Amino acid sequence: MANSIRFCGAAETVTGSRHLLDLGGKLVLVDCGLFQGPREIRERNWQPFPVQPPEIDAVVATHAHMDHIGFLPRLVAGGYRGPIYATSATIGLARISLPDSGRLQEEEARYRNKHGLTRHKPARPLYTEGEAYECLKRFEKVPYDALHELPGKAQWRFLPAGHILGSAFAEIYFENGERILMSGDLGRYDTPIIKDPSSVEFAEYLVLESTYGDRLHANEDPEAKLQAILDDAWKGGSCVIIPSFSIGRTQEVLFHIKRLQEADRIERIPVFVDSPMASEATVLYLQHSEEYDREACLARKQGENPIAPEGLHWVRDSEQSKELNVRQGPMVVISGSGMCQGGRVVHHLLHRLGDPSTIVVFTGYQAAETLGRRILEGEPEVRVLGQTVAVRARIEKLNSLSAHADQGEILRWLGGFKSPPRRTYLVHGEPPAQEALSARIREELGWEIAIPKHLQTFEL
Repeated sequence: MANSIRFCGAAETVTGSRHLLDLGGKLVLVDCGLFQGPREIRERNWQPFPVQPPEIDAVVATHAHMDHIGFLPRLVAGGYRGPIYATSATIGLARISLPDSGRLQEEEARYRNKHGLTRHKPARPLYTEGEAYECLKRFEKVPYDALHELPGKAQWRFLPAGHILGSAFAEIYFENGERILMSGDLGRYDTPIIKDPSSVEFAEYLVLESTYGDRLHANEDPEAKLQAILDDAWKGGSCVIIPSFSIGRTQEVLFHIKRLQEADRIERIPVFVDSPMASEATVLYLQHSEEYDREACLARKQGENPIAPEGLHWVRDSEQSKELNVRQGPMVVISGSGMCQGGRVVHHLLHRLGDPSTIVVFTGYQAAETLGRRILEGEPEVRVLGQTVAVRARIEKLNSLSAHADQGEILRWLGGFKSPPRRTYLVHGEPPAQEALSARIREELGWEIAIPKHLQTFEL
């Protein structure tokens, strides 16, 4: 029986990574993420999965971002009973992020029902906190580099991807010895804390992310720009709101603030991390020092905490979070979600976007039609929690903090292949980015490229 791959998500869109491999009649799902962004994309979360969850034999999770694992509780609630394979750090982060996601969805449903902000009566969560905890029971830890069995007489191993803590490529070998490499999300070179992406020399098939396939990250010094922003906030008594992904981006921002303090380049401005999930994820970053790069390892050996600047405060409960909305600056509030689609940062934006003294700093990709994208693109008014809010705050973006490789870094990584894959599938990107990256790969490497449609199947 022929092997095949079906693209059940992240096809011509940046979120919802779900890639279904049919390996001799056995079904292996690589990643199981949430769709985010425009309503018509988000509504795919509510549609029936293309196959019945009990028919899936195994799940391989490349890393812990919600657009790669955030649908897992729904899959398990729908009857999936197989293993969910992941690295140790990914499992640790999933234990934090998945229950938090379920809890936030329950809170949002209650809020929308209370204030009549729903088209559906009543609003309901995609899954509950309890269902997320049930899902966690199916995770099984797999180390990097070691080969493990998969259904369909396949084998696979994880390789470090350099994206966030625990992130991995999944290199899957078919029964005939051919392989498909699933990139998950490709990390960057020379970024703080974690190691660079692993080099790969061979793969018969490649599934490659393309989030930034049409651009190069700004060649800016993030610490110089952050220094200027924090200096202005200190002098003006401003509140700096940083919508940030709890896993990866928050720790990197704290790393840069700590470095600025150590060099006496900024005042000791109070920093509030208003995210229980980010707080717990930061502890995990400290526990998994085996994934550190050389600089972070050296700091740990010297007894330093590389991601704990002076004046750091962890905001644990919602009452403390609410108090930040009336607190006077200068201060920094780092809060999720990174695209402003939910979480505590939305409440901070509701209270402070209309204040010209507020500075909002974006640190990563903002998907189409998210609140973050609307603010970043300069819309004069936005809807926040059902209310129209004038955007009077100063808007900034740190362009070099993305955890995704840009076009140049993708081509650099592809340059490590000693022979081209038979076919490379571009996923996890919007069409302009995919078309631009496809053109560059064909032009410079001469590879065969496919850009899958949603639910399209290819034989391998």
